Amino acid sequence: MGKIKVTQVKSAIKHTVRQKRTLEALGFRKLHQTIEVEATPQILGMVAKVNHLVVVEEVK
Repeated sequence: MGKIKVTQVKSAIKHTVRQKRTLEALGFRKLHQTIEVEATPQILGMVAKVNHLVVVEEVK
């Protein structure tokens, strides 16, 4: 599995509790924070649920 960089670019304010908890589960604590995670099916599914709040880049 490869790695991906995920950056939170929009706030979770006024979004559902489920989306807020998904961001927390990914490891986000602040806006504009970047995390690097393995591209497992579970992580990719979580990113898909909050794709309107984050930007994804592949790490080579």
